[in-house]
Amino acid sequence: MKTYKIAVYPGDGIGLEVTTEAVKAMQAAAVTGGFELDLTEFDWGHRYWKKTGQVVPEGYLDTLRGFQAVYLGAIGDPANLPDHVTIRPLIEMRQKFDQYACVRPAKLFPGVRTPLADKRPADIDLVVIRENSEGEYIDAGGFFKDTTPDGLALQTAVHTRKGVERILRFGFDLARKRPRQRLTLVTKSNALKYSMVFWDRVFDAVKGDYPDVTVDKCHVDAMCMALVQTPERYDVLVCSNMFGDLISDLTGAISGSIGLAPSANLNPERLFPSLFEPVHGSAPDIAGKGLANPLAAIRSAAMMLDFLGESQAATRIEQAVLNAVCERRVLTPDLGGTATTAQVGDDIARRL
Repeated sequence: MKTYKIAVYPGDGIGLEVTTEAVKAMQAAAVTGGFELDLTEFDWGHRYWKKTGQVVPEGYLDTLRGFQAVYLGAIGDPANLPDHVTIRPLIEMRQKFDQYACVRPAKLFPGVRTPLADKRPADIDLVVIRENSEGEYIDAGGFFKDTTPDGLALQTAVHTRKGVERILRFGFDLARKRPRQRLTLVTKSNALKYSMVFWDRVFDAVKGDYPDVTVDKCHVDAMCMALVQTPERYDVLVCSNMFGDLISDLTGAISGSIGLAPSANLNPERLFPSLFEPVHGSAPDIAGKGLANPLAAIRSAAMMLDFLGESQAATRIEQAVLNAVCERRVLTPDLGGTATTAQVGDDIARRL
């Protein structure tokens, strides 16, 4: 029987709650799928900081190298630690493990209300592909005289030909597998005349290799407007690191709830472990209240199983979520229900 070695990093806030429910779903899928999960949980994040003064131990990346995948709940506890401190391990994992392809699907489920007027499930079914290893999130910059009236802060984005081309090709390869076979580059080359013009040039050089994929480009500000007005026009969106971060929150919202939005941080070559997490953050305002929607976390677990090769188990989890949402009997308040986080997780596990 196949066994998959998974590192579980629940993190902070609602991350602890939704991870518990995702693990229930994973284990239920494994029982009927004929495989086993070897799960190791780490108490990293604010809990670890309270004990040690660090959010992760020294050498944590070496610890994670021995796993096939990392499952993350959510990180962030701004009342106690600045967000740039708690999020550092996530960014380091993405960069050090070369998880350059961030995949964030956004789909409107039947029975879920979108804030967009007159939009149906068929109108919202797209995937945001975010370059995940460089761009605006490279730690290039610094402060100068920052505590004085002459203070200065410099933050520099770094875009490489290799980084841009491989994420574009990843997006094109995905678009080829989808029914609509359409790809849109999200750019801002009218204002950012070096970085985004560079993206445009690489895009123009690559797109000829994919004549079966319909292509277009859209500036990020116009894309925000277009996703509200005409989301049905879009299929696969390829974005730089920061643009993808922003756009995927928007696509999560128009899909009815960011509590449904999963994501994967992939090293497609499988030289390092990939990381899977819901798009939502740690939501400290509702942490511990049983209000968090675990479906994004559960769908992220499905993406992980699919990446590991257990596609049937992943499909069964997705179908269980779809059935639960359509039946509307056991849902959290963000989807109009009254169920708790644990009750939703129990319902999905029972279906599996």
